[in-house]
Amino acid sequence: MQFEAYPFEKLNRLLADVIVDKGLNPISLTIGEPQFETPDFIQNSLKEHSALLRRYPASRGEDFLVDAQLGFVRRRFGVTLDATQIIPTFGTREVLFNFPQFLLFDRPHPVMAYTNPFYQIYEGAAIASRAKVWHIDLLPENDFRPRIDEAKLVDTDLVILNFPNNPTAATMALEELGRWVEWALKYDFVLMNDECYSEIYLDTPPPSLLEASIAVGNPSFKNVVVINSISKRSSAPGLRSGFIAGDATILKSYAQYRTYVGCASPLPLQHAAADAWSNERHVQKAREYYRQNFALAQEILGVAPAQATFYLWIAVGDDEAFARFLYRTQNVKVLPGRYLGRNGLGEGYIRIALVEEPSITERALVRLKTVLEAFAQEPQA
Repeated sequence: MQFEAYPFEKLNRLLADVIVDKGLNPISLTIGEPQFETPDFIQNSLKEHSALLRRYPASRGEDFLVDAQLGFVRRRFGVTLDATQIIPTFGTREVLFNFPQFLLFDRPHPVMAYTNPFYQIYEGAAIASRAKVWHIDLLPENDFRPRIDEAKLVDTDLVILNFPNNPTAATMALEELGRWVEWALKYDFVLMNDECYSEIYLDTPPPSLLEASIAVGNPSFKNVVVINSISKRSSAPGLRSGFIAGDATILKSYAQYRTYVGCASPLPLQHAAADAWSNERHVQKAREYYRQNFALAQEILGVAPAQATFYLWIAVGDDEAFARFLYRTQNVKVLPGRYLGRNGLGEGYIRIALVEEPSITERALVRLKTVLEAFAQEPQA
């Protein structure tokens, strides 16, 4: 199998020969990893249950974690699931990589579609599944929401949406998601929404595909699954706690497949994760940090705040040249958009992750503003 280099590997190569102004403290705005402390109650729960490392965890997930995740879905989305409709997972990256392989294994000519630009694990999963791919291009003239040629859906086996979206920060309304559910039923493909940014929002909570499925008369979630994670929600990416939820028939077979994958979460992590999924107060606090960061971005850069996620998606012209110039003159790292897309999508944009404390974010944005103003007049090196 031949995989594309990961975006951060490409960035390291791009910046390898850049001579940086050492008088400025380095700031990286590249990775979607919250830089806030994981809340104490989560850390304490992990410590309190460390003795359970002596036991093997169940691959299906312990009941207490399943209950906590079911409670989260019920409180947040108003959707009542039962235990057959959810599987705790070791984060969501492993699901995004192995679920397509599970689903498409028996298809003689598998076809997979996903949004473009994208989280690169989607592409890796397509390669590992030997799937033909068509990209659902996210274009500025459509506010980065997915447009579709319906004819392509006739032979499609799996569609992966990602809303709220990484990297564009676009959101989809309940009605828009509902149309995709209707297409999944009409053309008999499996529809997945990657909802890992659902809890990072300014004012209005983004809807879930599960809600949309019920709204269009599909309460059993036939052909519909969602994934979610506490990595962003709880500032705990190292805890590796996520879930996949939806169509019970699909999940029954997928659960059996997972017994062979060997990615069950250790019991101390499951206990800490259950506490995190059951608590909303710490998430409200995290959202306040992100609100402050977006307010700073609006004040300093004049950009409208995203309604969800913690990303800025900014047009700069030559994105690679801009990233090099910013790094050389301001010791700030951002990610060129072309590394997140294919067929030219993402070129000309940079992705900025507003994941630092507001004081650090402010310093970074002031430096960034200087470069945005000067970039067109300076040598692009």
